Amino acid sequence: MRTRSEIIGAVDKPVLLIYLLLVLLGWINIYAANYSVDYPSIFDTSREYGMQFLWICIGLAFGVGLLMFSGEFFRKNAILIYGGVLLLLIAVLIFGREVNGAKSWFGVGGFGIQPSEFAKMATALVIAAYLSDINMKVKGLKELLITILLIGIPSVLILLQPDAGTLLVFIGFLLVMYREGLIGNIIFLGIGLVFVTITTLFFIKTEWTLAEGLVVNSGWIISLLIIGLGVLAFSFVKRFILPRFRKQNIRGLIIIVISSLITVGAITLIYQSDSILKPHHKTRIDVLFGHMEDPSGAGYNVTQSKTAIGSGGLLGKGFLQGVLTKYKYVPMQSTDFIFCTVGEEWGFIGSSAVLILFLALLLRIIHLAENQRSAFTRVYSYAVASIIFMHVLINVGMAIGLAPVIGIPLPFFSYGGSSFLSFTAMMFILLRLDSERLEVFR
Repeated sequence: MRTRSEIIGAVDKPVLLIYLLLVLLGWINIYAANYSVDYPSIFDTSREYGMQFLWICIGLAFGVGLLMFSGEFFRKNAILIYGGVLLLLIAVLIFGREVNGAKSWFGVGGFGIQPSEFAKMATALVIAAYLSDINMKVKGLKELLITILLIGIPSVLILLQPDAGTLLVFIGFLLVMYREGLIGNIIFLGIGLVFVTITTLFFIKTEWTLAEGLVVNSGWIISLLIIGLGVLAFSFVKRFILPRFRKQNIRGLIIIVISSLITVGAITLIYQSDSILKPHHKTRIDVLFGHMEDPSGAGYNVTQSKTAIGSGGLLGKGFLQGVLTKYKYVPMQSTDFIFCTVGEEWGFIGSSAVLILFLALLLRIIHLAENQRSAFTRVYSYAVASIIFMHVLINVGMAIGLAPVIGIPLPFFSYGGSSFLSFTAMMFILLRLDSERLEVFR
């Protein structure tokens, strides 16, 4: 058995270095977002930056502890970890504390723990354990359904809280499934349905007058348009495609049309139902797609965030010199909108540097994944990369007004113990698994 120093010495240094650098930069930005001349010490635990320092210490100790377990421990116990997190997700629906309309927290004294943050790590482990069986690929219907079920169970429990932000992250597991054999056409179908969803939401409040007294909702128009395009495509396939490919293409075309129509109907139903979509969520969608302007209400956060980022210019205003940051013009500036602090104080150059660091981390993780002998480590590494990618994409998109405000942290930057511990655990498990890449074949 290797000693502690041998284990630590075998971890991937670039990943560890980027992780530590992101953690340090995140802590500094939380300090900038909450700085007060009355509490100048960055270690003051009465302030968020002091509490974040405690979480960093706890997280690093936790991470080093995870390095002491063998990779086989995580593979064998993946289903137990997954099951334990599912029980926590069920328990939080019953005993949890409601915060901002979502029942997703356990309150322990002055601390709060959010099980949904750890659900991502647990799902990554159980998918890696399932797909690491010899010759297992997401091609057969059985394998596809089981993988979707493993992802879907925690997704449904998170949806019940409701926590739309965390739920969206689970979409990233499609990238893992694609790497492990999922047919590319399914990914393209998913992208197409996303486009249909965006189009439906964009025109959701539009009505057309077809004749006097005959006014129809945009959903019907879009559905008719999809059917019309389907008929044209069907005719093209029947006329010009070779006979041996014709049947397969027509079958795919029918699936696309039916899926699109179901999507239009489901989005319209959800949008119009007050019991499914909460009013404040609907307002955020309306603001995002230009159906209404509410700069002092639902659109206030995004407006102030974009103003802060834009005011930073090329080089930024300097550390602790951000005016909008200093006077707390942006709500949730140390959590959901931490990126606007980066933009205002560090400018375009600093913001780009942060995004490049995240990109470097993702590319390095993918590089490690492709050099594994162990299928378990490869799948898990891709899962971690997908989770981080989705978080960065959505959080930065929120800050610059390209994504709806759904409350999702920027990894290692946003204030919060659950998020930090979850990402730290994912990273150190990855480091431990990768340290065995020359020894493990399964």
